[in-house]
Amino acid sequence: MLLADSKRQVAAGQLELQIHLPSTARRAILDFIANEISNWRDHPERPSVQAEDRLTEHLCDYLNTAAYHSTSMDHIQFRTETGDERNANRTIDLSVKPLGATLIIDGRRSTTFDAILPIECKRLPTPRGADRDHREYVFSSKNSTGGIQRFKEGNHAATHNLAAMIGYIQEDTQEVWTTCITEWINDLTASSTPGWSANDLPHLEHHDVTRRVTVLNSRHERERSLAEIELCHVWVQMI
Repeated sequence: MLLADSKRQVAAGQLELQIHLPSTARRAILDFIANEISNWRDHPERPSVQAEDRLTEHLCDYLNTAAYHSTSMDHIQFRTETGDERNANRTIDLSVKPLGATLIIDGRRSTTFDAILPIECKRLPTPRGADRDHREYVFSSKNSTGGIQRFKEGNHAATHNLAAMIGYIQEDTQEVWTTCITEWINDLTASSTPGWSANDLPHLEHHDVTRRVTVLNSRHERERSLAEIELCHVWVQMI
């Protein structure tokens, strides 16, 4: 069900509408993000910032506006720095939550207070620092801040089987970063780092040369007896 004309008013205390969405609904949200992210990058009034948290804040602002004016996404909202559902001391960079309705997808009921799609955001390359690992999109040897690492270890999205990562490419090209990430995962596998294998390698789904947006997909076994998680990677060339 799509809310084509849902700019409605809900009285205080009123029960929200319940909307049953197909299992593909979250993938439609990922397609929406991939289609809009270049428009955000090219927006003439977008502030010129480099820091990851500011980029994600402004992306969130833009996506909320785009979703509001959409005839198919006006039942969702984007939020930054939301709490992880299972790990209270951890936050998610960007989350998709229901807006003005309770969404039921694959039998899972989600209200305004629940994330239906957690998203991790990373700069490429990783900013330099004593506590930073240049492989941070994938893994960090200094802490548990690695992007894919967080999902594999169940520190992020433990209650989800689909999540996403956004890569802000600030140097080089998507071909360069695809090669780097492949090498990092192969090195982790070769060094017998627990939990890593060639199965963790992302695979290219689509590269839009004109809009300079790349979409990849990866699947990962997880620790703590968690089910496999699928990650959609959306990369946008910022330069």
